[in-house]
This record gives sequence, structure tokens and C-alpha cells, in this order.
Amino acid sequence: MARSFNQVTLMGNLTRDPELRTTPNGQSVCSFSLALNRSYKGSDGNWQEATDYVDIVAWGPLGERVAQYVTKGRPVLVSGRLQSRSWEQEGQKRSKVEVVAQDVTFLGGRGESSGAPAENNTEEKATPKKDVVIEDISDEPIDLSEIPF
Repeated sequence: MARSFNQVTLMGNLTRDPELRTTPNGQSVCSFSLALNRSYKGSDGNWQEATDYVDIVAWGPLGERVAQYVTKGRPVLVSGRLQSRSWEQEGQKRSKVEVVAQDVTFLGGRGESSGAPAENNTEEKATPKKDVVIEDISDEPIDLSEIPF
């Protein structure tokens, strides 16, 4: 029998702040949801906008980092696998398909959400800047025909 392939990559914005919990055996688990925007041509020929919402679960140190650094509205790239679970609630059987994250990449700048420009940070960074050496060049005009593109 052939093996199956279960991998998903999603890029979207968080719909709410991540929720970090700890299991009884001490394992961290972070839950959050992504809004995925898409465009398609409707039956009338006009472009339509739609949004899909996907629940994500990140376990262990990955979940802790997501909860620490990401907030509602922030764009992220999630790689993981689909997982279905089912349970009984108030006598009714319930089920859910979610993404178990294997990697979460934070997109945008620090404090940036939904593509808004990041705030200017006027504080100096702790890392020292390296000196730049500028070579002396002649004042001859540049021949544009020598540029390869």
C-alpha cells in the first residue's frame, strides 16, 4: 500500500490573539486561527472576495514562541499537517479538521499587522555597526551599453 502525503502551507492573518494552555502532563499547546483571503470570478464575471478561516495548533516550544511574539492581525506563514478529531459534546458527536503546525514564520515587521507600516524605532541597536570602506572611483561618465541588463 502506498504512503499518504499530508502537508499544508498557509499564509494569512491571525483572527485573534493566540491562546496558550498547558496539558496535565506539562506540554504547552497554542491555538490560533488564520483568515485566508482569496479572489475568484463569480458567475456574473465579476471578481469576488472570500475569506476562509482555519484553526491552527502549535505544540511545545513552537507554540510558546507563537504565543509570545504574535498577536491578532499579524501575518504568518504556517507549514504543517491536517488532523481531524472528534468528540461528544452535550450528547452530540462533533468533529473538526485543523492544522498541526510544524513551522510558523512571522511575517511583517515588529509590531506590524495586516500590512500596516511598522513604527519607526529611533533607538540604536545593540549590535555595533561595521565601518564601510568606500573605494575612490573616477569621475568618468558611465557607459550604459556596458550594463548587462
